[in-house]
Amino acid sequence: MGLALIVAAAGAVSAQEAGAVKSMAVPIPTELPPGELGKVVALGRDIVNNTSTHPLSRKYVGNSLNCTSCHLDGGTDPKALSFLGVASAYPTFAPREKQIVTLEDRTLNCFMRSMNGERPPNGSEVSVAIATYITWLSEGYPVKMSLKGPFGPNSQPSLKIDPATADAAHGKTLYAASCVSCHGSDGAGVGAFPPLWGAKSYNSGAGLAQNLKLASYLKNAMPLGNPNLSDKDALDIAAYVNTQTRPKFVLEEHLGKRK
Repeated sequence: MGLALIVAAAGAVSAQEAGAVKSMAVPIPTELPPGELGKVVALGRDIVNNTSTHPLSRKYVGNSLNCTSCHLDGGTDPKALSFLGVASAYPTFAPREKQIVTLEDRTLNCFMRSMNGERPPNGSEVSVAIATYITWLSEGYPVKMSLKGPFGPNSQPSLKIDPATADAAHGKTLYAASCVSCHGSDGAGVGAFPPLWGAKSYNSGAGLAQNLKLASYLKNAMPLGNPNLSDKDALDIAAYVNTQTRPKFVLEEHLGKRK
């Protein structure tokens, strides 16, 4: 998927564009820092791209997803839950946890929910490497903490649509037309493409298990390489996907026990 964003011209923004991510014009870093810091950035990038198989992170993952399964291109695609500038928004208040969280906290909580696994310890090699990588991708962004939640400069806006209007039956038809080639009729994923439901996908506690959040993601990032869904079609597909079976989230079962 390309990294260029479609930015609305001055004036009125169409309904189709209303939910589009608006990105700051900060170059994506390409040169690693020297010495040990660069090694840790590279390690974090490797873990993000290979979370379920990397020797340091795989013991914490309970499905076949990697961070880059959702944060496309290792978090550098500004339309797909981008990591670009994310570190500039932390520490922040997290409505779900109802407390102030750090960047490490936020990434570790994803292991419990999106990865359906165990929370790695704060300060662990995995935790530090991922946070260092995301911080490297945030170079050039001004620090701007938010009391409303973990919203960085490239945050994905919520669609302005009533989630109660979702039509999962229509979503099933759309899924067959636009999603099956990559994710399979059974949602198990095809080749390198991730599963969207079932035992190897995200659990019911993940952010994408909420229809509106998944719909916002689909609107901005899917179909891969050519995102063209209307708000309503994105919501209907999200409703269909999220009516399928997936692991249940029980917090106590996902709190870190490993070292």
